[in-house]
Amino acid sequence: MQRAIIVGADFDPVPSARSAGVSVLVRDEPPAGIPLGVPVASGSEPATVLGLDAAGLSAAGFSGRRGTSLTVPRDGTVAVALGAGDGGAADAAAVRELAGAFAASAAQPDVAFVLPDGVEPTAAAAAAVEGIVLARYRWDALKSEPAARPLASITIVAPDEAAATAGASRGLRFAAATALARDLANTPPAHLSATRMAELAQELGGTAGLDVKVFGRDELIELGCGGIIAVNGGSAEPPRMIRLTYTPDTATGRLAFVGKGIMYDSGGISLKPGDAVHATMKNDMSGAGAVLAAMLGLRDAGCATAVTGYLMCTDNLPSGTAAKLGDVMTVRGGTTVEIVNTDAEGRLVMADALVLAAEEEPDAIVDIATLTGACMRALGEQVAGVMGNDADLVEQVRRAGAVTDEPVWELPLEGRYRTQLDSDVADLKNLGGANAGAITAALFLAEFVAGRPWAHIDIAGTAQSDSSASWRPAGCTGFGARLLLQLALDFRAPRS
Repeated sequence: MQRAIIVGADFDPVPSARSAGVSVLVRDEPPAGIPLGVPVASGSEPATVLGLDAAGLSAAGFSGRRGTSLTVPRDGTVAVALGAGDGGAADAAAVRELAGAFAASAAQPDVAFVLPDGVEPTAAAAAAVEGIVLARYRWDALKSEPAARPLASITIVAPDEAAATAGASRGLRFAAATALARDLANTPPAHLSATRMAELAQELGGTAGLDVKVFGRDELIELGCGGIIAVNGGSAEPPRMIRLTYTPDTATGRLAFVGKGIMYDSGGISLKPGDAVHATMKNDMSGAGAVLAAMLGLRDAGCATAVTGYLMCTDNLPSGTAAKLGDVMTVRGGTTVEIVNTDAEGRLVMADALVLAAEEEPDAIVDIATLTGACMRALGEQVAGVMGNDADLVEQVRRAGAVTDEPVWELPLEGRYRTQLDSDVADLKNLGGANAGAITAALFLAEFVAGRPWAHIDIAGTAQSDSSASWRPAGCTGFGARLLLQLALDFRAPRS
């Protein structure tokens, strides 16, 4: 089979899930012989382990300004003063940035990092471990020579060893979620089909305490899931809907996740231009990857929320059997949709899953998708959009994004734009006008949640980075995996 030649018998799309992992030690003094990162606030005395005082740093030209560093010889290796700016590292996000910048510049497999004063030690240790692990991440599974600098151990230096140990364990779990989401999104489409995604979900989910059920084409037709069937029409690869279920011993709430899993998006008959954006469309399944990665961490994190995840996986390709402009398809539940642009396909596959999720009557539904270029134009590449019909739920999403430094900004679910989705021949059409595209896409999705509390996260801008910065190497970012994991851990049924 040709695809087998492309893939290779030994190819593994998720090397992060197979690694032996990184060991983390917490000590009140740094070990000798290991590169050491030391945050230093502007004008402040550094930790004594650095080996220089403030006067010595100033004489060497180091001001402590954010983004600067100075390397100091220490115990046969080096210590690195990391500029934390005025006031020092004020929160966990700043610690994550400093630790990531240090790890990105240090090539050794073993590193140590001093937690700064002023940040709660559990949160600081978690952020430091996340920053170090994710800064070292590289997806080099198809390179003849690996690009990654393997990380073997992290030593966290902190006086409160118990609190820092708890934080470091959390940091490893959260970093693993993002690394797995990056693996999936970085994998080329010939190497990660919907079928292969389902196989990975079954394999990994089974070891993480998830119940995994896979629905093929015939089962999707039987369920009336016309959205994913229509989008899959042009592909030689069959579609897959993957339902993941996490059930704690005593559930404090019920949450549903829906992830867009377009394994490759050519635009279908509405073919995308052959530009750099087209070449990144392997990442159009980043939403599904984030849901899978987050749910794999629920059990070990001690999550008390029951969570069901739907991964809607298919290619969107042009062929003689592809959906055509003007076709009308029927979503699960009977709503008919006129297809006026086959490149507005993500909302079609998600509509089926949103109906299925709503039928289970959870306390809330959250979907995540690389949905609209309009959201990227509005918010750029570092902030995702969020919209929803419930203020309390949207606020829970916003808080989870703030804790994990995967920020979201609320756009209005403005009902006056809803008429743009009216169709002359069907209940809806799948695309609004030239403007407010992120909002009209969310309004389309809102039609399928049966009024249940719902939030939509548009990660079209944040799913890919063209450059490296601290703990964010260039490539697919895995944005959303840690946010969803945090959301599930903190979730409570919306009050509004």
